[in-house]
Amino acid sequence: METQTGFVVIEKVRGKSTVTQCFSKYPLKLIVPNKVGSMNTDAVWIYSLTYGGGIVSGDCVSCSLTIGDGCTTVFTTQSSTKVYKSVGLKCSEQNLEAKIGSNALLVLIPDPVTCFSTARYSQKQVFRMVSDSSLIIVDWITSGRHESGEIWDFKHYKSTNHIFLGEQPLFLDSVLLEDGSISSIAERMHNYQVIAMVILVGDKLKQVQSQIQEGVKRMMHEQFYTPSALGKRKTSGNTKPNIIASCSTFGPKGIGVVVRISAITTESVYKFLRLHLASMEPLLGVSPYH
Repeated sequence: METQTGFVVIEKVRGKSTVTQCFSKYPLKLIVPNKVGSMNTDAVWIYSLTYGGGIVSGDCVSCSLTIGDGCTTVFTTQSSTKVYKSVGLKCSEQNLEAKIGSNALLVLIPDPVTCFSTARYSQKQVFRMVSDSSLIIVDWITSGRHESGEIWDFKHYKSTNHIFLGEQPLFLDSVLLEDGSISSIAERMHNYQVIAMVILVGDKLKQVQSQIQEGVKRMMHEQFYTPSALGKRKTSGNTKPNIIASCSTFGPKGIGVVVRISAITTESVYKFLRLHLASMEPLLGVSPYH
């Protein structure tokens, strides 16, 4: 990865997941607490911060993670990633590359990206797994600073996620939001303020995958239908539910599950994530987003 601003290597040391190498430089700062949650939990937590709490126009943050065999790692943030106003056509960039070893688990659970007015932002995340690796990714963006009237007011946002199983592509996805001449981003979003994607891959996550699929199915049925024998529709064409989600599988034998979410409030997505990732607490030491 060109002009790296950070890297972390996690390996087993005396039977415990341990950070053996860690480096970061401006505009990235990586913090590794001594312990998060129960002392009996074998998981390393890494917090990613940018100086000043945001990314300045033209900044490029590039980070790599190497998760050794049998290790569990959580990569997260302490607040939303703020992308400040762009200067000219300069774009703020974040790039992450992760290698996940045998029987290892990487959990990527950041707070959302928040783009300020006129901002330009691009991120690319590449994950390289082996057959018994496991991976959770949460990737999401809010519409901006509501209190300032900035709602989907940025110029450009692109998020790319590529997952490889060995040398073979397993999941290739890209989300692009760009102000167009025909319609603005705000017009296309139809009053929804958050879009999110949750990806779960690997044998360690089979139970979580099943729970989230059932949860989405139940939530959407409750959103749109009354609990009557006739299954009568609850919502009219002009009524928007607070949160909508869809679920699908991908990869050989449905090894991966992807959930796509649109929501009117950020808190409703936090609530969704807390509910459906709560069963990860025994592995991670702390329940995600609590």
